[in-house]
Amino acid sequence: MATQAKRRRVAGPAGSDDDPAPVASFLSWCQRVGLELSPKVAVSRQGTVAGYGMVARESVQPGELLFAVPRAALLSQHTCSISGVLERERGALQSQSGWVPLLLALLHEMQAPASPWSPYFALWPELGRLQHPMFCPRVRSLELYRQLVALVMAYSFQEPLEEEEDEKEPNSPLMVPAADILNHLANHNANLEYSPTCLRMVAIQPIPKGHEIFNTYGQMANWQLIHMYGFAEPYPDNTNDTADIQMVTVREAALQGTKVEAERLLLYERWDFLCKLEMVGEEGAFVIGREEVLTEEELATTLKVLCMPAEEFRAFKDQNGWEDDKSEEDSLTITDIPKLKASWRQLLRDSVLLTLQTYATDLKTEQDLLSNKEVYAALSWREQQALQVRYGQKMILHRLLELTR
Repeated sequence: MATQAKRRRVAGPAGSDDDPAPVASFLSWCQRVGLELSPKVAVSRQGTVAGYGMVARESVQPGELLFAVPRAALLSQHTCSISGVLERERGALQSQSGWVPLLLALLHEMQAPASPWSPYFALWPELGRLQHPMFCPRVRSLELYRQLVALVMAYSFQEPLEEEEDEKEPNSPLMVPAADILNHLANHNANLEYSPTCLRMVAIQPIPKGHEIFNTYGQMANWQLIHMYGFAEPYPDNTNDTADIQMVTVREAALQGTKVEAERLLLYERWDFLCKLEMVGEEGAFVIGREEVLTEEELATTLKVLCMPAEEFRAFKDQNGWEDDKSEEDSLTITDIPKLKASWRQLLRDSVLLTLQTYATDLKTEQDLLSNKEVYAALSWREQQALQVRYGQKMILHRLLELTR
């Protein structure tokens, strides 16, 4: 649903400003509501989000304030003009995502002629398509609500809980003017800070004059970015990228090494034991990052149990796999993989090879596409982004092949 929301802008020359009215209106609104914008930055059509973005007018150093948004300027279920109604109906509006009250607040303010957020809405073409009476039969449709949900998915923020509040329900999502203009990079140069009175966007890297300012949507692999926001970072920019090895693929790789029925039965017994330990599952996956194994404990335990001698497995199972069984060999970082036991490395290698077989094309095919600029440019946007997702995953898997030789 969110594939259109934060798509990188590909049409129009950089820095063009064909219609300055929305920007001028938004900046005037910022002054009225006390949204403090640094003179070193500018809202411009030069950005990569929905035709707008934020760029540095002058060089910015780490620690400098880019802008500050007072909490009264945030749009949420608590600040909108129907906050009382939403609070009274809080029980009926509960949902797993927590977005329903914000969706209603946003839809109401878009239709209110005197909404204080009207100049903010003018920046977003998506909102113009949604400005219809909520219950008008002529325009009411599933697509209308899909577009609104996509907008909230793409542009809303959720304030992190304090450490002592981890057991509470997540904070309600909210719209943060100015912050939602910024696009995402793994190597972002700005970060949003929360305080009791305002939200502050602060530079965390030097930002040269004329460069765009980027926030982060979190530590997200390319498949997550394309699912939630409709774009992927080209290799090797996304340092948070990951590749999955399905847990059942490791079982399949281990079964390849069995020769007789007794060995296969013992392997299934080992797998059932791993399921009991909650290390594996039929729908689960081992997640491999660029620099670390994100499911380190699960993968290390699985390799250990599937590769240990039968007698050792019996003893391991008898003590439920836990007592006094932590050792250095259980550590599983990317740099540690070449140091693993030969049997572990072989099982991991066989699992990677099986995983690579699930792709329709090989790594060289992807490399040829990426290196040929004319052919790559002829691909549709979706094809380009899907290629970036596959290529990043395959690069991680091929590195595992090298490490398991």
